[in-house]
Amino acid sequence: MPDLKTLEASIEALLNQEAMELVDLRWLQESGRWILRVYADKHGGITLGDCEYLSGRVGAYIDETQAIRESYTLEVSSPGLDRVLKKEKDFVRFDGHRVRMRLKTPQDGQRNFDGHLRGVEDGCVVLDAGTRTLKVRPEDIDEARLAPDVHV
Repeated sequence: MPDLKTLEASIEALLNQEAMELVDLRWLQESGRWILRVYADKHGGITLGDCEYLSGRVGAYIDETQAIRESYTLEVSSPGLDRVLKKEKDFVRFDGHRVRMRLKTPQDGQRNFDGHLRGVEDGCVVLDAGTRTLKVRPEDIDEARLAPDVHV
């Protein structure tokens, strides 16, 4: 298994050189094969051409450094409309947006919340969940995603 913290830091630095940001990195096994998923974004949105270019750059870096020794598939894509929020800067950037948040452990018997972000206060993510306001430490969040209103 690769050293994911080191790999994430290296890929993040590589993307920063391209004026892009690493939104998320996932190392998982599906149907018996290993997959490295890199979610990237940039101001104005990421294109298919950007993903293709980054796939070449990231793949070359991994090959050169031998950061991953087992056989794997590299996937580079946009974070999508329901992008994951992981870093403090994400919670600040998307202040006011609607999100869905799942906590690692329940608060008052509930793990899943839907509401509007209210930024970060004293190191805690603030979520206006309708009848209540939650203040959650980032390390207590299992997953947080934008919940865009999509009208068809």
